[in-house]
Amino acid sequence: MIVVEGLSKRFGNTQVLTAIDAAFHKGRVNQIIGRSGSGKSVLAKCMVGLYQPEEGRVLYEGRSFHDMEEEERRQVRQRIGMLFQGSALFDSLTVLENVMFPLRMFGTMAKSEMQDRAHECLRLVRIQEKDGLFPAQISGGMQKRVGIARAIVLEPEYLFCDEPNSGLDPQTAIVIDDLIKELTESLGTTTVVITHDMNSVMETGEHILFIHQGRKWWEGDREALLHTDNKELIEFVFAGNLMRQVKEAMTRGR
Repeated sequence: MIVVEGLSKRFGNTQVLTAIDAAFHKGRVNQIIGRSGSGKSVLAKCMVGLYQPEEGRVLYEGRSFHDMEEEERRQVRQRIGMLFQGSALFDSLTVLENVMFPLRMFGTMAKSEMQDRAHECLRLVRIQEKDGLFPAQISGGMQKRVGIARAIVLEPEYLFCDEPNSGLDPQTAIVIDDLIKELTESLGTTTVVITHDMNSVMETGEHILFIHQGRKWWEGDREALLHTDNKELIEFVFAGNLMRQVKEAMTRGR
């Protein structure tokens, strides 16, 4: 579990986050949503230690990350898996070599053990038959799967996904959503997803944090979201006619 307490962040004279309190639960897909520039990505970067907040703290299993000694922080970082928005694969490495990369950087396994572990992760994301190809030779959706395999290869306790559906067609986006949810449940990770994809929120958002103008504006689950009277959240989530129709259909079916 990750807990954020009173977290504030500014850059120069610009206040980006103000007194954020939130909890991200183990074994669930926790989503951070909000408009562009709302501060959701900055919050995630504070959580993984890329930014130092001016106020507040981030607790990993009750331990304050920003108060730790450097060696303790390093140990926590090694338990964090990251799926970047653009997958961030190395073009000159094969699919298998990309997945093995964290093991070579941080692991102590023999090469054969690294290969076995990488193959296991590729099997989990159902792309093991592409292990000898290079990123340019596979589709965007497959690249996302490779990125997920690399993110879980060190068996992380915490998984951060930055816009995992960015650039994907709707059908592939559903596959990636289902995969993240499946892995979260089977591996028991605390998964944090930054997303603009409202279909993803409706399908997999077990715990949702809405950031508006740098503040926590709403927190709850999909059921509560469907019945919220929070004006800014309604405008953000149900701005399109299609999403309004989805809400009405889901409400009628309950």
